[in-house]
Amino acid sequence: VQLVESGGGLVQPGGSLRLSCAASGFTFSRYDMSWYRQAPGKERVLVAAITSAGGSTNYADSVKGRFIISRDNAKNTVYLQMNSLKPEDTAVYYCNARFLVIRYWGQGTQVTVSS
Repeated sequence: VQLVESGGGLVQPGGSLRLSCAASGFTFSRYDMSWYRQAPGKERVLVAAITSAGGSTNYADSVKGRFIISRDNAKNTVYLQMNSLKPEDTAVYYCNARFLVIRYWGQGTQVTVSS
């Protein structure tokens, strides 16, 4: 099982980034997918989630209206489009797959928002 995140980096406030998480080794289309983030010295928190078929999404209040989660089950990939980025969005972003009690995590990708 692998979840490989990509697309992180350094961006100025107000900028955009698109994170990708490529999945392998399990039946991706059965799993609900989420993005979490963890800032230095803080707990890992949920940012956005999408159901297995993509029919429902939910977002943390802090990112509503700025971030969009989506998935392509044909490509076994989940995305996080991040717009209007703020310095407080700086964190390591993790991809998560969940099916019943089974959970998988990626290794994380760093996002830094700074001028």
